[in-house]
Amino acid sequence: MKKIKLTILILTIALSGSIMAQETSTTEKYGNTLNAGVGVGYYGYIGSTIPVVHANFEFDVAKNFALAPFITYYSYQRYNYWGNDNHQYRNYSYRQTVIPVGVKGTYYFDQILKANSKWDFYLAGSLGYAYRKTVWESGYYGETVVHRGSSSLYLDGHLGAEYHLNNKAGLFLDLSSGISTFGLALHF
Repeated sequence: MKKIKLTILILTIALSGSIMAQETSTTEKYGNTLNAGVGVGYYGYIGSTIPVVHANFEFDVAKNFALAPFITYYSYQRYNYWGNDNHQYRNYSYRQTVIPVGVKGTYYFDQILKANSKWDFYLAGSLGYAYRKTVWESGYYGETVVHRGSSSLYLDGHLGAEYHLNNKAGLFLDLSSGISTFGLALHF
């Protein structure tokens, strides 16, 4: 999965280099857009889907290419069976909160697909850092490091679409290798 994410990110960066060399004529602008959404994340090490809140702000870099600083939030609770001679064996809970921040590079395929002006279609890659905080249940004295998914590097590949309700607002669906969201796009 990480190889797929890295491949998508490299393709996005490679496309951006060739796109920047193209002339920026009278094409649609994708930047100055606030995208806010909710969705689900699935991580194999957690074993289930979890609710996610996500926001980014896009700005144009080149023809059909935008960058968007982003922030995401998700939190989940899990259990760890532990005990020793002084403490009874039982399930202790912990809550892990993760806040990925970084930048998302997006290439829009509207011209290639000859899409109606009401629609935007894109492929994107996100790169960032995931801040993690783990809080253990009171009375737990075992190991407090959660090893599953503890990498701080955040990589995600995206395939998405936006339907423009009008010139100032649209609805988007972003399907991704880690976090998929549905939300509102506000164009400024």
